[in-house]
Amino acid sequence: MAAAAPPADGGGCCPAGPGGGGGGSVPVLFCFSVFARPSTVPHGAGYELLIQKFLSLYGDQLDMHRKFVVQLFAEEWSQYIDLPKGFVVSERCKVRLVPLQIQITTLGNLTPSSTVFFCCDMQERFRPAIKYFGDIISVGQRLVQGARILGIPVIVTEQYPKGLGSTVQEIDLTGVRLVLPKTKFSMVLPEVEAALADIPGVRSVVLFGVETHVCIQQTALELVGRGVEVHIVADATSSRSMMDRMFALERLARTGIIVTTSEAILLQLVADKDHPKFKEIQNIIKASAPESGLLSKV
Repeated sequence: MAAAAPPADGGGCCPAGPGGGGGGSVPVLFCFSVFARPSTVPHGAGYELLIQKFLSLYGDQLDMHRKFVVQLFAEEWSQYIDLPKGFVVSERCKVRLVPLQIQITTLGNLTPSSTVFFCCDMQERFRPAIKYFGDIISVGQRLVQGARILGIPVIVTEQYPKGLGSTVQEIDLTGVRLVLPKTKFSMVLPEVEAALADIPGVRSVVLFGVETHVCIQQTALELVGRGVEVHIVADATSSRSMMDRMFALERLARTGIIVTTSEAILLQLVADKDHPKFKEIQNIIKASAPESGLLSKV
């Protein structure tokens, strides 16, 4: 779920009414769809605490691929208004969570101007442990090369490189946007979030690397939670265990994440044989991606 930020106008407190006071807990009626559930929040609670309370009350009913806006019932207008900026709860009030009609997801459409590639932990020490690692290196290099041709930013992470080594030499990192060490499993580091914020119009992330059920899965779920559409490249991601890989991809697909292939990604990004870069992309995919055991276990 992504909650729209409060608008820039408006001011501070709940309208006057019975109850409330200078401290302790304040009664609030939390409304969503046809439901209305009374609860309490600390005096002075703001927007973030209200969102947390909505999630605790209605989390199992919220579509995490939608944007929502929080509204406050205003007695003076006898109707709900968008929650004012800087709002804090000072007295008894009624708020509701309203889904916006526009979906965050874009039905899988990819364009170079709104896409970033994420290459996750393709490191030397994983070579003997990851199933079909040579194949996903080969496909990963295709993707990085394709991104370079199309001018798509590439962000690369390396899990604890002091112990696990650097990105494999077969993947040419010339011109990538970032190469970051990490200990967190997800790629969504503060530096990555800052880089995404600096790239205008980012809507989609193409994600590949290892391991499918750990770093890939956690990265994908974090990105989706931030309203980013995620495409996982099935022929460029693997794990030590094929069972872990298979169930991770199934779980991710059920959450609305798109599981696809490298060739599908690259051809979708050029979209037309008259694209000025089509011939260069065609040269990359002229030889089919490796026919490994990966694709029989998606």
